Amino acid sequence: MMKRRVSGRLVRCSGGYRAFIPEPLPPKLHFTPSLLRSLSDADRFIGQLAAEGHRLPNPHLLMRPFLKREAVLSSRIEGTQATLGELLAADAGATVARSPDDLKEVGNYVAALEHGIKRLGSLPLSLRLVTEVHKNLMHGVRGEHATPGEFRRSQNWIGTAGCTLQNASYIPPPPDHLMGCLGKWENFLHARELPPLIQAALMHYQFEAIHPFLDGNGRVGRAMITLFLVERDILPTPLLYLSAFFDATRQEYYDRLQAVSKHAAWESWAEYFLNGIARMSEDALSRARRINALVEQWRRMLTEARSKTAMALVDLLAENPYWTTNKASERLGVAFTTAQRAIDKLQKLDILHQAGNAKRDRVYCASPIMTILDEPPMLLPKGRTAD
Repeated sequence: MMKRRVSGRLVRCSGGYRAFIPEPLPPKLHFTPSLLRSLSDADRFIGQLAAEGHRLPNPHLLMRPFLKREAVLSSRIEGTQATLGELLAADAGATVARSPDDLKEVGNYVAALEHGIKRLGSLPLSLRLVTEVHKNLMHGVRGEHATPGEFRRSQNWIGTAGCTLQNASYIPPPPDHLMGCLGKWENFLHARELPPLIQAALMHYQFEAIHPFLDGNGRVGRAMITLFLVERDILPTPLLYLSAFFDATRQEYYDRLQAVSKHAAWESWAEYFLNGIARMSEDALSRARRINALVEQWRRMLTEARSKTAMALVDLLAENPYWTTNKASERLGVAFTTAQRAIDKLQKLDILHQAGNAKRDRVYCASPIMTILDEPPMLLPKGRTAD
């Protein structure tokens, strides 16, 4: 008989509840034909996205709206309601109706990811980097009481609103086991035995199982996927994010994580994760190509206009489709009147449209780019439809 696999053990704590302590990674995986097909599919599409990232004329600009889209979707999973349009418009200097708290939380996610990506140049993926990301994420927002940048020193739990330790659906390791679990998780980050995408799947599950912070675990755990892909040079620039996939398949996401904890269902979790990699790579590839095609089309339209300022502003629309005259003037280093003339020219060419009816402090938007960014995620391979 095959020995039954386990992903961890339950320990009885002084309060009468039982907490889960995950086994160190990696588990014994069965590379079934189905899992191998999923891995091949994910490798192929993320490879295509990486190649496109190398070819993009402006990857540093294009990654900005993708990163902000991830921030919106990752925060939405935690209940924050800000939209991508609101975030981009606020960044452009517009006044939006959304709660400042919601915008701050989403903005913090952007800052946390940017900080992590920048720090990878001098600091490996590690517990130290995790705490720095968490500190940026939780600074000055609801939940700041949850000790930003510090691992928890008390028991937390997961369950429906209002539940207690006695009826929680999941209780992660107690505080006296926490650093031991995290130390083994950090060691696994530096291992090189497994295919990187499989390692990313296992890493993400284990982080969520350990749940090392009082708040922000989901967002930090999702950010770690992106940081892992960048650190391993799987992607040249962070164009791929999985929050859209997790949000669109939210119940399955939670069910698959729980199935690992309860039944050591590693293969089904890995297949689900790899499917997310494949679909979101295909999704990002489509969006990046279409946005760049639009920018190139608009540049050709401006060739005879002889306006360097208008041409420079078109390039910036890949970074943010929303602009005000003040922001454009500041970013391009030109006078207000010069920036306004460039905006007027783009309006005449039907590239920019005024958002709203304000007479002063007008906000302009490149609607075709916003439409691409706002599309729902591609959850099926291109050309296929659900049965």
